[in-house]
Formats: sequence, C-alpha cells, structure tokens
Amino acid sequence: MRNTMLGFAALALVACQSAPVEPQPAAVEPPSAPVVAPPALAPATAPAGSTIMDPSVTITPPAKGVPTKYAAFSGMWAGRLEGTYEAKVAVQTISPNGKVTVTFAWGNLGDNNPGEAAGEGRIVGTTLKLGRLPNGADISLTMLPDGTLAGTYALAGQTYTGAFTKQ
Repeated sequence: MRNTMLGFAALALVACQSAPVEPQPAAVEPPSAPVVAPPALAPATAPAGSTIMDPSVTITPPAKGVPTKYAAFSGMWAGRLEGTYEAKVAVQTISPNGKVTVTFAWGNLGDNNPGEAAGEGRIVGTTLKLGRLPNGADISLTMLPDGTLAGTYALAGQTYTGAFTKQ
C-alpha cells in the first residue's frame, strides 16, 4: 500500500510539471510624445535673470474679520521695477490688525542677482510696509484706486519703483 501511495505521489509530481515557457517577445508600443513640463513650472525655460517664485509659497485667504481694505492686498502680484526688472510679491497672510507675511522675489535687479526673501510687515491706511528683508531691502506697496500696487524697493542706496498687478 505504501508503495502504491508513493507511486501515485510520483505520478502527481510528474503531472504537475510543465514544459519550460519560452520568453515571449515584448509588445512593441508606438513611441510616446516626450513629457514637457508647463513653462511656468520649468525654470530651465525661463530666461536667465527672470523672477522665479518658489512653488511652495501659498496664499491663505483673509479671515472674515479682516477689513476689506486690508484683504485687497492678499494674493500674488507681479510687476516691473523701473519698467525693466521683474518682481513678484506674494501677500500670504493678513491679520485683522493689518499684520502681513509676504514673500518677495526679484529677477536681475541692478547689480543684484535673482532671489527671494520672506518678510513681515503691516498695512497702515493704503500702504503695506515690510520690515527690512534679510537681504537688506526695504519695500513698500501702496494700493492705488485702480486696484494696482505702486511698489518701492530700496537697497544699497538704490531705489526702484514700479506697478504691480494681481495675478
């Protein structure tokens, strides 16, 4: 009986074995178009010296208690200082008492290479005045009746002015 059981087990093992499978040729797919990042997200496509705002910069909408005249400053703004130098300002948070957090980015600006700096400031009346940025710049932005900002950027004895529009 024992030999019979071993015989059946041996037959079962032989039956379970299969012939080796030959590798199948890989399916040929048509070449796909190259994936290209959108221009706004591909710094390599931006001209040298352009303003680039860190994509992690976020804008927090003003809370209900923030006065409308302060809330108008919230958002991303872009402009040109002296009509030539690109700059962007992200007014990230605004508190009911007018305190703000901001990130300011600039392209080539006179003798300064492109950069970005975070800062804090306060809105008084129609003017947002930032505390001195880590790079030593003093910045003020005044809300004009047409909804644009008149900006002043002062650094190392040079003052640059320009208009900013909301993006």
